[in-house]
Amino acid sequence: MQFHEEYGIGDRIARLRLRRKLTQEGLAERAGVSVDVVRKLEQGVRSTARLTTLNALARALDVETSVLVGQPTTFEVRTEQDQPSVLALRQAVSPVADLLGEEPDPEDPPTLAQLRAALRSTERIRREGRISDIGALLPQLIKDARAAVRAHSGADAASAQSVLAESYQVAATTLTALGKEDAAFTALERAAEAARKGDDPHLETVGISSLAWVFTRQGRLADAERIATATAERIEPTFRSHPVELSLWGILLLRAATAAVRAGRHDTVRDLLTLTSAAAARIGTDRLDYATPFGPTNVGVAKVNFLVEMEDGAEALRTARTVPDLRSLPPTWLARFHVDRALAYAELNKEDGAVHALLTAEGIAPEWMRYHSTSRRLVVELRGRERRRTSAVTELADRLGLDG
Repeated sequence: MQFHEEYGIGDRIARLRLRRKLTQEGLAERAGVSVDVVRKLEQGVRSTARLTTLNALARALDVETSVLVGQPTTFEVRTEQDQPSVLALRQAVSPVADLLGEEPDPEDPPTLAQLRAALRSTERIRREGRISDIGALLPQLIKDARAAVRAHSGADAASAQSVLAESYQVAATTLTALGKEDAAFTALERAAEAARKGDDPHLETVGISSLAWVFTRQGRLADAERIATATAERIEPTFRSHPVELSLWGILLLRAATAAVRAGRHDTVRDLLTLTSAAAARIGTDRLDYATPFGPTNVGVAKVNFLVEMEDGAEALRTARTVPDLRSLPPTWLARFHVDRALAYAELNKEDGAVHALLTAEGIAPEWMRYHSTSRRLVVELRGRERRRTSAVTELADRLGLDG
């Protein structure tokens, strides 16, 4: 299955700009970016821009950033029997049964042990970037968790609510990755409701972290930074805090830093990185809590990402060579790290290095690459620089289903 992208970023910007009756100069002024950037994007001279720029343009055009960059809208269908789609996740998050009542279920509800095992398996699949499998499995997990909540009472019902909350959170991150932030927001609302009824006190914090990411993807950068930092202040660890509490605090600060760097607030990013580095050093090793890594490695990877966002490609590559124990990262995190390296190489006009880094990322998480919008945009840009009809980057573009 191939994705057919009718319009590029420049076409979308031009159409939205004209609809709002703005000149290129007027849009540039409103967004606080160079008119030369707007002009080159619309003319197709540039096929991408930093997220800081795209966020500013999106705010000036009053749309979500994903509207500008474009996103695949369906999962890949591999057989006639498999029909995973965004619609399936939407139906799982907002079932018609909420309005009409639950239909009788001929099957017994799953046990709590079965539910937890299914959740752990689904989280692992998500970390590996197997998006199609998530589309097939996650809706059923949510349905099963809802059935378990109805079937149990007391402490068992609270445990089922916690699994349901985490399932909704996985749905939210998956939908966000596919550019469906509206459905992701609904999933997080459901997650928060289930977490309040559950037996895991950390799930509220995890939900706030996911919400900050959704806000960032929507271009609501101030909101993302505010809720992440406010929650981090509320749960700020002490000397007696457990490692999981340090980890969740650090993850929140990284969420805040992601929003800050995309808003161009680089001093804030450096301050937050100082705090997260201290937290990671105190933990001393990399952890995986609630499907999210945190520790010295992930902080190093985040620093590389922030340097790329700051358009300091040379320093990003130097820092990338110092990140410890990369093999401890989940596949999608590691693949994204190599995409950041590719972006840094491309900024320095080192196309061979960029292509090699992209191929490394593809080797780690091939299906994730087909849905990752930044990777797809970068491949299009590098293919545009390539003069040969057949090359590694043109072949990569073909595998990603990039037409043109």
